[in-house]
Amino acid sequence: MSIQTKKVTFATLLIALGIIYGDIGTSPLYVLNAIVNGKMIEEKLILGSLSCIIWTLTLQTTVKYVWLTLKADNRGEGGIFSLYALVRRQKRWLVLPAMIGGAALLADGMITPPISVTSAIEGLKLLPAFALIEQSTIVYIVLAILVILFFLQQFGTISIGKLFGPIMFVWFTMLAVLGCSHLFDDPYIFKAFSPHYAIELLTTYPKGFYILGAVFLCTTGAEALYSDLGHCGRSNIRISWIFVKTCLILNYLGQGAWLLANHTNGVFDTNSHSVFFSIMPQWFIIPGIVIATAAAIIASQALISGSFTLISESMRLNLWPKLRINYPTEEKGQLYIPSINFLLLFGCCGITIYFQTSSHMEAAYGLAITLCMLATSILFANYLVSHRAKPILIYLYLAVYLSIELSFLFANLDKFPHGGFVTLIVGGGLFTVMYVWFRARKIKNRYVEFVRMDHYIPQIRQLSRDQTVPKTATHLVYMTSANNPKEIEHKIIYSILNKKPKRADIYWFVHVETLDDPYSAEYSVDHIVADDIIRVEFRLGFRIEPRINLMFRRVVEDMVTNKEVNITSRYESLEKNNVVGDFQFIVMEKYLSQDNELPFLEQMIMKLYFWLKELSLSEEKGFGLDPSNVTVEKFPLIVSRVPNFNLKRTS
Repeated sequence: MSIQTKKVTFATLLIALGIIYGDIGTSPLYVLNAIVNGKMIEEKLILGSLSCIIWTLTLQTTVKYVWLTLKADNRGEGGIFSLYALVRRQKRWLVLPAMIGGAALLADGMITPPISVTSAIEGLKLLPAFALIEQSTIVYIVLAILVILFFLQQFGTISIGKLFGPIMFVWFTMLAVLGCSHLFDDPYIFKAFSPHYAIELLTTYPKGFYILGAVFLCTTGAEALYSDLGHCGRSNIRISWIFVKTCLILNYLGQGAWLLANHTNGVFDTNSHSVFFSIMPQWFIIPGIVIATAAAIIASQALISGSFTLISESMRLNLWPKLRINYPTEEKGQLYIPSINFLLLFGCCGITIYFQTSSHMEAAYGLAITLCMLATSILFANYLVSHRAKPILIYLYLAVYLSIELSFLFANLDKFPHGGFVTLIVGGGLFTVMYVWFRARKIKNRYVEFVRMDHYIPQIRQLSRDQTVPKTATHLVYMTSANNPKEIEHKIIYSILNKKPKRADIYWFVHVETLDDPYSAEYSVDHIVADDIIRVEFRLGFRIEPRINLMFRRVVEDMVTNKEVNITSRYESLEKNNVVGDFQFIVMEKYLSQDNELPFLEQMIMKLYFWLKELSLSEEKGFGLDPSNVTVEKFPLIVSRVPNFNLKRTS
């Protein structure tokens, strides 16, 4: 779904509820469970934990994301890669926090669906008829829901997406009503608004600092607020957040008051009961489970769609191998990546089977996403630098948020042996893919040799008129990576003149530049030699799919209309009948030559790169070319030649 208008209406606010608040909105299902699990219920624990939650939602979500980070919009788009695109020309090393943040978000996308859906389905345990339900049965139900959810991705969500907003409105209203119904179970619960109780918990409660690892779960969906900026608009997010935050805090306070009133000086068993479902009237548990499950599915859908967008952006920024992208509907921004869908399904099912219960999943949740938030803080600080903010404000921002997020990170490290290693392994694997793809490109650039085009123009024109050389095509089109229109790769000149001379009537050189803004789609034409050698430059935003076949055809049509080029076939029999000449694309595909001597690390990176390349889209499909008009030419990639060695002739 997409809201391109920034106008605030009830409808746009409702749609915003359905798109961006699923993750943070379903956190009441498990946050208090994670905090009180295995602990004695006492006033210091509950008031301190609720105070931590309230101030985390205020400082981390409201101030950092809703107020500050939303200002860093890239032509209306948000998200960690949109932010990176705004600052990437400042410092080269900023690609590292961007990759770490992107990998952490993808890892988060693998654990949010299992923990949200499992927490909702576990509410069945509170029904007398299901009191003895086996955990394995709950796992089967969760797996079935996940498989159906991922299966439906290929069809798009436009048909059911209209229900997301109303369902989430019902969900948040239910949170507020349930919380209010228990607020006066213990009226002292309102003390939690004072940060004094949070400080007291963290400094005096046994292992109180590590409770931050569970508290952090209340804000894990904050990054989604920024990622969905383009779908909803800043004003819609800021206004709807007031309603969402109010409902969340009321529900947390209600859960805390109920715990103090019913379990003081006792241990609440989170393995057989849920704090969230325990505050429901018995008659409402079944409707509550249905609404909670629907909200969990919507939260999962938001993370899945966000993952598709994240991968498509990273592909355009050359941080991920090229993958096939489908567009299930005409809705702008809605896409489907089959391989990523399968990867997420595999990860979600694996996490569900491995951890079994939501309480075990809580132990793994949150560790990866803290890295994403740290990455966002670093990138946003550089955004402030680029906008000439006062240095004192930038240092204050970094001091506050690096302190908060590093505290959350160290507290979450306590989860590492209890399952946190799973998300770090997943995130580490995803980061490795990004790093290998990025680093291999840098290594390859050592080999790319550019030459001056004007040195070879006479030879190319002579070849074009040489009747003794068989004609390859009327129009020969090469994809070039040369940014300078006066230069061309040596390998292309070699392909035209030396390898097997390729005669054509018109030579086209097509270059694609990825811009830092999301949706630009521009082109320019440079007639290097009129009606003989032409360069076409496409300037595409990082969210625009490079469908070069269609785009190039449109360019040629415009040029013919403007009488800039004659594309009629030059074969005499066809030219008389005004038949359009044939177009042939030449794609240069690299392979790693044996004549390389690389350091061990670079050798491993290049081997991994070519292995990933085997799994990814071919060059022609990556550029959106029609395979029937494409010739693939392989050439050796020699990035570091083997030094000369002595070889004697003996006879």
